[in-house]
Amino acid sequence: MAIEYRVNAPLSVDAFRDVLVRSTLGERRPIDDRECLAGMLAHANLTLTAWDGDQLVGIARNLTDFVLTAYVCDLAVCASRQHQGIGRELLAQTRAQLGPRAKLILLAAPAAAHYYSHIGFTQSERCWVLEAGQPLLGR
Repeated sequence: MAIEYRVNAPLSVDAFRDVLVRSTLGERRPIDDRECLAGMLAHANLTLTAWDGDQLVGIARNLTDFVLTAYVCDLAVCASRQHQGIGRELLAQTRAQLGPRAKLILLAAPAAAHYYSHIGFTQSERCWVLEAGQPLLGR
């Protein structure tokens, strides 16, 4: 069956959790906190999903201004469906929703770091992270 890609399709917390668990991304997401997962879905403003019939097999969850920047919060493809072009197509479909000047920015999961250069991303040395609970320093 051909994969169907959908833009901002309604998505249950259970389906979102399931695709995270079935990908390597579940190891780094709060999969046991339904309220957090619901908030992650509710506040993303561009979500692309990949479906095999009625089964969710991939997701690209984004925060974007649609003009200059799109932050890819999650790119998850079920482990059994990886290496089939689904992740790349989710990113291509994401780009198709954005203006011509918009760039994609993401933090790669350790297991997927090599993947992004393979599909055209360049690695940036200018990324900074302030972890939850870590105070800002200075004044």
